[in-house]
Amino acid sequence: MSNEILKITQHREFPVPSTPWIMKQTWNDLLFAHWPVRVNEIRDHIPSSLTVDEFDGFAWIGIVPFHMSNIRMRLLPPVPFTSFFPEINVRTYVKYKGKSGVYFFSLDAMNHLAVFMARKFFSLKYYYSHIEHNCKSGIHYYESKRMKKDKVMAGFTGSYKPKSKPYRTIKSSLDYWLTERYCLFCNDKSYLYRGDIHHFPWELQHAEAKIVENSMTSPLGINLSSDKPILHFSKKMDALLWLLTKVGDIR
Repeated sequence: MSNEILKITQHREFPVPSTPWIMKQTWNDLLFAHWPVRVNEIRDHIPSSLTVDEFDGFAWIGIVPFHMSNIRMRLLPPVPFTSFFPEINVRTYVKYKGKSGVYFFSLDAMNHLAVFMARKFFSLKYYYSHIEHNCKSGIHYYESKRMKKDKVMAGFTGSYKPKSKPYRTIKSSLDYWLTERYCLFCNDKSYLYRGDIHHFPWELQHAEAKIVENSMTSPLGINLSSDKPILHFSKKMDALLWLLTKVGDIR
C-alpha cells in the first residue's frame, strides 16, 4: 500500500470498512452547484426504501462537473484509456436506516469504458455524453450534451472558478452537510445497494459560476435554470471505493 493510500485509510473521522477497497480514483476541479427543492419534487425518483435527507426543510439537488483521473483497481496498474476524462453528476442526499449518503439521478461521462464499468460493477446510472472541459486563466469552461437521435436529452454549459482560499467545513454548516458523505446508494430493479467511499475531508473554496444552460434535471421534470445555486469549488480529491453491499429491497 502506498503512503498516499495509507494516509487516506488512516483518517478515522469516518471509519474505514473492514473489507479491502477495490478502486482508487482522483477527482479534479469540481464545481458543487446546489439548489434547494421540495421533497415531493424528487420523491418519486428515489426508491421508497430510502428517506430523502433534508436541511432546513428542503431536499437538495447537486450538479457537479469535474474531471476524473488515475482510475485503478486494487493491486493493478491504472485502467487503460481512463487516464483523464470529464464527467458531470446529478445527485441528491438520502438516508437508509440512519446512514446518510448520496443518491445519483444520473452520471454523464465522456468515456465508454468508464460508463460500462460503472453500470456493470456499481449499478450506477451512467450515460455516455459529449463533454468539453478546458481551463483558461483559472476559469473552467464546461459543456456537456447527452444526445439521443440528434436531440439533447440533458445538457450543461457554463464556466466557474474559485473565489476564496481553501477551507474546511464545520459540522453544523450547510456546506459540510452537502459534501461530507462517505457512501452512495443505488439500486437495480429489485434491490438497494450501498457503496462505501473514503477520502480526506473536503477542502472547499467559495466559487462563482456563469451557467448558460442547465437541462441536467429535465429527465426528472425539474427546472433549475431560474434559481441561483449555492456554489463551492474543490481542486482535487483522491478517493477509495468499496464493492457494493446489498442492504435491502427497493420498496
